[in-house]
Amino acid sequence: MTEDERLQALAGMCGILPEFHDMQGHRRVTSPETCRALLEAMDLAAETDVDVRETLARLTARAGERQFPEEVIVESAKPALLQFGNGTAWTLRADDGDVETASGIAAEGISLPPLRSGVYDLTVEIGGHCEVLRVLAAPPRLASVAPQGAKGRLWGLTLALYGLRSARNCGLGDYEDLAQVAATAGASGAAFVGVNPIHNMGYADVSISPYSPSHRGFLNTTHIAADAIPGLEHSAAAKSVLARHATESAACRASDEVMYRPHKIMLHHRLEDLYAVFMAEAAAPVQAEFQYFTQTAGAELERFAAYETLSETLGPDWRLWPDGKQPQTDPARRRFHMWLQWVADKQLHAIGDRAKGLSLGLYLDLAVGPRRGGAESWCEQPCIAKCVSIGAPPDHLSPEGQNWNLAAFAPRKLAARNYRPMRRILAQIMRHAGVVRIDHVLGLMRSFLIPDTGAPGAYVSQPMASLIAIIKIEAERNGCAVIGEDLGLVPANFREEMRRHGFYGYSVLQYEKTSHGAFRHPRDGSAQVLSCFATHDTPTIRGYETGSDIGWWQRLGWIDTDRAGATREARDRDVTALKGMAGPAPDFTSAVHALLAASPARLVSVQLDDVLGLVEAQNLPGTIDEHPNWRRKYPVSVDDVGLSDDLKRLGHTMADAGQTEGETIP
Repeated sequence: MTEDERLQALAGMCGILPEFHDMQGHRRVTSPETCRALLEAMDLAAETDVDVRETLARLTARAGERQFPEEVIVESAKPALLQFGNGTAWTLRADDGDVETASGIAAEGISLPPLRSGVYDLTVEIGGHCEVLRVLAAPPRLASVAPQGAKGRLWGLTLALYGLRSARNCGLGDYEDLAQVAATAGASGAAFVGVNPIHNMGYADVSISPYSPSHRGFLNTTHIAADAIPGLEHSAAAKSVLARHATESAACRASDEVMYRPHKIMLHHRLEDLYAVFMAEAAAPVQAEFQYFTQTAGAELERFAAYETLSETLGPDWRLWPDGKQPQTDPARRRFHMWLQWVADKQLHAIGDRAKGLSLGLYLDLAVGPRRGGAESWCEQPCIAKCVSIGAPPDHLSPEGQNWNLAAFAPRKLAARNYRPMRRILAQIMRHAGVVRIDHVLGLMRSFLIPDTGAPGAYVSQPMASLIAIIKIEAERNGCAVIGEDLGLVPANFREEMRRHGFYGYSVLQYEKTSHGAFRHPRDGSAQVLSCFATHDTPTIRGYETGSDIGWWQRLGWIDTDRAGATREARDRDVTALKGMAGPAPDFTSAVHALLAASPARLVSVQLDDVLGLVEAQNLPGTIDEHPNWRRKYPVSVDDVGLSDDLKRLGHTMADAGQTEGETIP
């Protein structure tokens, strides 16, 4: 075997794909430099040929020592026969405790009893040889959003939480605003309200993209409603705190764009003062509830709070912290950061109690990954791939490709910890949601990783079957349906496999075209999808109609005048085609909503941006400061959303379409 062959063998053993085909169908071969960088990211020495030879020998020997597989997946609530292990003594335990679940002596394989959905350690012994296997017991499918056999569809409203205005918030949409919009949407017939990711952004960080969070396993505390702190509802001291910062709050509210830094400074002052009032005045039962929250959350919350505390003095990017022993953190300050998580959790949970009209409740987004210097990559360092970023090769969303500067789990290291970090993240988001959308769900199959060395990016395969099992386990525990955002370069049969497991697909009308460039009529689409016109990364309905996005491309120099003109002509033809498919409609927005209502999709989402007739998109991929990404506020208050005639008409459109018989799915 040559040195190149050894490198390829090692890369293949570790899931690094040897090639892929780009948007134009061109074959892209993974370079040796990329292979070495990605192997090093997984903590596998591969810098030199000697390193590769030794690492390959070690992994090959380790695999040869095993008599049994490292992992098996079984269907929960059913007995399972593992076709190996004859003559072994075996013991099964849930991986979160020492209590024995089952044991026995294998005769014709290992006979497992019906298991609750979860993760288990199976210890197998024979002749002095002992191995531990992972057992993932998962339901056969994810939950449907409607009882089996039900017809029609459920629709919902999606919005940018940061952009909500109200007379009482601090200049950035908060959980109280969300509760009010949720109640309004439910009264209009909506089944869900969706928002951008509400993952933690970092107490000391000034990053604003909700898709570049600090930690996906904890909540965004900048959305805390300072005037709705549990236990301080009738506190005069709390009201005094709010009054002290009224001027700064009013200034933040008056801006047409979110003033992130001034808002954060002012909100932090409020929350720190309110925490002191809480500790001094809150009734014993409320204090006990906070104490129970911290005890239940355990070591993970403690570690996260330690990061938040350290970040206040050392900075929000832990990669820039001084080497060596980290300073001790103040227990009182750590407790403050735990309190913030409890408050956010309480306020978010209360939305479901107040928005009774929403049959599905909140529709929440799971971001692809965390910021590389943030809390999640610090807390979960043993599982994080080093010196690489998640990104995407060129596709129709970004012809130049994308480097998202997000951290990635290393598959082998994540599996070695029984997927606990991913399970905690899923549990956090699913406990508050009726529906969860997994952004870039193709990452369950493969991730495009870009080395810091400058070597080209390449795909690394993921343990797809295992990750799907983990998602099904957590979704069942929390009674949650799951949407997989499956845009971009989708491998053959991927969507079919996801549907088989119960995932809902993601159908964006403006991209639903045949190979000849003609729009597919929504009525010819699948039922097992969420159908929408736009995403946060695409033009709104009005923006699409007016070519606002094309104007931005031209202003930024991405396309020249001639290409912009041709693109506008093509866009005009697309707008005309969509109007024609919809039939009589007073305007383009109504035509699009009629098309969505006419589809057999089980779920339909409509952006608040489109209900309000807004032109500009929330985000323009490929820009940071050139376009006002994640900054625009809605032009109306949350009090006025329910008064919108357009929202009422939308409710009637969806209700009327829902009376017709739709496709039934299992």
